Amino acid sequence: MVSIRVDAGRSATSTSSASRLPSLTGLRWVAAMLVFGYHAGTMRIVGDPDAKTVVDVIFTLGLSGVQFFFILSGFVLVWSARDGERRRDFWRRRLAKIYPNHLLTWAAALAVMWWFADPVVPRAALENLLLVQAWDPTPGYFYSINTVSWSLSCELFFYLCLPLVLPALRRARAGLLWAVVVAVPLMIVSLWPGQLLVPEESTWWFTQIFPLVRSTEFWLGVVAAELMRRGRWRGPRLPLASLIFVATWVVAGLWIRAELWAAILSVAYLLVITAAADADVRGRRSPWRHHRLVWLGEVSFAFYLVHVLVMVTVLRATGYLGIGLPGWWGPLVVLGFLAVNLLLAAALHRWVEIPAMRRLAPRRRPPVGAAAPGGAPVSAGTPAPSVAGDRLAPGDAAVPVARRAAATPSRSNAGHPG
Repeated sequence: MVSIRVDAGRSATSTSSASRLPSLTGLRWVAAMLVFGYHAGTMRIVGDPDAKTVVDVIFTLGLSGVQFFFILSGFVLVWSARDGERRRDFWRRRLAKIYPNHLLTWAAALAVMWWFADPVVPRAALENLLLVQAWDPTPGYFYSINTVSWSLSCELFFYLCLPLVLPALRRARAGLLWAVVVAVPLMIVSLWPGQLLVPEESTWWFTQIFPLVRSTEFWLGVVAAELMRRGRWRGPRLPLASLIFVATWVVAGLWIRAELWAAILSVAYLLVITAAADADVRGRRSPWRHHRLVWLGEVSFAFYLVHVLVMVTVLRATGYLGIGLPGWWGPLVVLGFLAVNLLLAAALHRWVEIPAMRRLAPRRRPPVGAAAPGGAPVSAGTPAPSVAGDRLAPGDAAVPVARRAAATPSRSNAGHPG
């Protein structure tokens, strides 16, 4: 749990020095389900043509679930940031959040490779362990070992940058922040002609994996959070934002060219995220605050890390990888995978993630003289108010759908997280 502090007098939003954002935790599960559904489709688990058509229509844009995570990560980390916090404490806290689960799933993936007698490239395994694989354009290396961890490699880069940028962000004028909000979707669109600048074999890596490119989505969430902290954000309320998102999803999947998907969806995702956060801060109704959705959001990081590994392992062992199960067996197996992955994620969250955060993360205390929610000063020994939003483990990953047509991967890569 991370405490948040909004500077007094800076924002209409800061009715108190801290606010919980449980709706953003609930929304994380929606993003995780988009990624899960996309991978279930690309693995061709459903063999019945009619049922497969339904899966394909619903989850065509599911690849963008990681994009949602990146935007959400930037928003939550800035919203929860406390001025004056030591950089090393921030970095230690983020490592404590993502690395234990990563280490365990990395070891599990190696065990699976050993079981199937798959060759292990030492360099790729080491890069994956250290979460630097997203910087290596070598085909296959960025999806090595536990394929989905490429997004943690991107997140680690975001974590390193944010404390260095945050002081300047706090001083930046609102006009400059709004310029970033407008520029990011345009930059995403520019990736299509921009990919001509890299070798053809590196196109997928450049548009989908490269941390510098993927950071644009993270910074979109960052500047939106800063604008909201100051009370300068202007956007629709949650019902309208949700309607805009659904309409965008349907229209994009049916009628809009693939190269525009990521740019359009980045706007739709940002509107939903900011509207949900605003609803929490102002005490408005939000369906995403339901306690079951919040719990699902809390385990979504672990769910993301295990889901591809589990599905690929079982499908390979049974001989159904890429083949498809007939009749209703396909949908039933997908539901079975959902249940198994959820159980594993709950176990990881309870017995690995939470204990690691308690033991490894530095204790966070409010600065001396900071104002408590009721306006009274807080002493250095008083625990800071908590934010459900930090359970949105940013490292939790995603690849923008809009860039997909640049280089559709082969079925051998169907297990990748984007």
